[in-house]
Amino acid sequence: MNIRIVCIGKLKEKYWKDALAEYAKRLSAYCTFTVTELKEDPRDDIEKEGEEILRHIGKSEHVITLEIRAKMKSSEELAQRIGDLGLMGKSDITFVIGGSNGLSAAVSKRADEKLSFSPMTFPHQMMRVILAEQVYRSFKILRGEAYHK
Repeated sequence: MNIRIVCIGKLKEKYWKDALAEYAKRLSAYCTFTVTELKEDPRDDIEKEGEEILRHIGKSEHVITLEIRAKMKSSEELAQRIGDLGLMGKSDITFVIGGSNGLSAAVSKRADEKLSFSPMTFPHQMMRVILAEQVYRSFKILRGEAYHK
């Protein structure tokens, strides 16, 4: 299975880079995990960022956008969904995290699913790490391995 995060902006602080690298290393036992960081639009133009995101998503990818007003799932529910997608032959799953102004309507429309982690707003750099951890947790749950409590 190929899991990818497409996001706006680059991780700047070393501690975020280190945390994401740690989860990428852990995930390598379960899937191919990559992060595609796209340039922030200097004018914070959500439409331009959306066009850039859409250029980096293939037609066959199963796209899950992170949106505040979307449905929330428990860790177990996310694990079940990732497992179900694999059983359905959806081997390319792409999670999309927008920029500081959110996602364009075009990106939201392209989504096969929308996911919310909370009605709260989190820093986008932190959200990458949280998402990577939850994907890792999902694989541990699916395999019945110790980690999730």
